[in-house]
Amino acid sequence: GLGDVYKRQKQGWSWYIKWFASFIILIGMALTSINLTPFNLYFHFVGVVGWLIVGLMWHDRALMVVNSVASMIFLMGILNYYFGGAY
Repeated sequence: GLGDVYKRQKQGWSWYIKWFASFIILIGMALTSINLTPFNLYFHFVGVVGWLIVGLMWHDRALMVVNSVASMIFLMGILNYYFGGAY
């Protein structure tokens, strides 16, 4: 039940990864607000990959789908910054 989900989510490495990833995403947002590219993309990418790992650890398909797509979007943005879309 829900109690088991709560217990699973509060223990182990996932707790540390989710908070680290959340903090990193917030830094990415702050960097975006001051137009600091590509550093904002780096931070967002690391944050969503962190949440992707948490989704895998929790077997949470919604987290896996959203953060897989987000990681690809940020990776494309990083590649576009350096190669101008020649990927």
